[in-house]
Amino acid sequence: MVVELRQTAKAATLFEGWQETLIWSCLEGVMGKIYVDALDSPVSAVALLGDFCFLAGKPDREIILYGAEQEAWEFIIMVPQNEGWAYLVEEYYKEKAKKAVRYAIKKEPDIFDRKKLQAVVDGLPEEYSLKMMDEELFWRCKEIKWCRDWVSQYEDYSIYQKYGLGAVVLKDGEPVSGASSYSGYAGGIEIEIDTREDCQRKGLAYISGAKLILACIERDWYPSWDAQNMWSVALAEKLGYHFDHAYTVYEVSKVTNG
Repeated sequence: MVVELRQTAKAATLFEGWQETLIWSCLEGVMGKIYVDALDSPVSAVALLGDFCFLAGKPDREIILYGAEQEAWEFIIMVPQNEGWAYLVEEYYKEKAKKAVRYAIKKEPDIFDRKKLQAVVDGLPEEYSLKMMDEELFWRCKEIKWCRDWVSQYEDYSIYQKYGLGAVVLKDGEPVSGASSYSGYAGGIEIEIDTREDCQRKGLAYISGAKLILACIERDWYPSWDAQNMWSVALAEKLGYHFDHAYTVYEVSKVTNG
């Protein structure tokens, strides 16, 4: 039987050493959920937040099956803690699970060059404006598909104010690029950067990323970064981060049982 764990600290040892802020958000009860095989002494667990699913502890087919029964997602990124979990994902989802690679970025406080980042921000072309995420932008971004992930994990603006932060590049009053918090945890955020297709390759992601990092420094928050591709790795390194390691994930499409 798989059950939701309300006393999330009981699952902490299962995720120990996993440097993923989305897991931290779940363990802290800030956002996301954790499901386990037993409430008292769990040995298998899954942490779910947004499009991500982290499988930890002893590989358990019931946890995998539970994920398939959820109706809230059509696509999810499953991150196995070990090869045993990877085998179960492949066994259950078969061709619906696309094996892929993501790139972890080192979490290194106090590495950022503030003067350099401010110079980047100051280089914003005149035809654009740069604004921190406010309530009006928050609700506007929820309605725009390409930048919805800047705010989608936050139920309302009051929660975003507490656990989120974002910098948005505007042109003619409309968002065209930005960096915001995909998720938040006590002491930091996980960064999400997107640019509207017609405004890409203009350095706007670089500028909004620099602005968000500076805003996090002001709050004494850590701006965590995890890269989907090498372009994201390159942008992170340009902003002052350092690459850590590549890791395996599975991009899973919804299973429909007939």
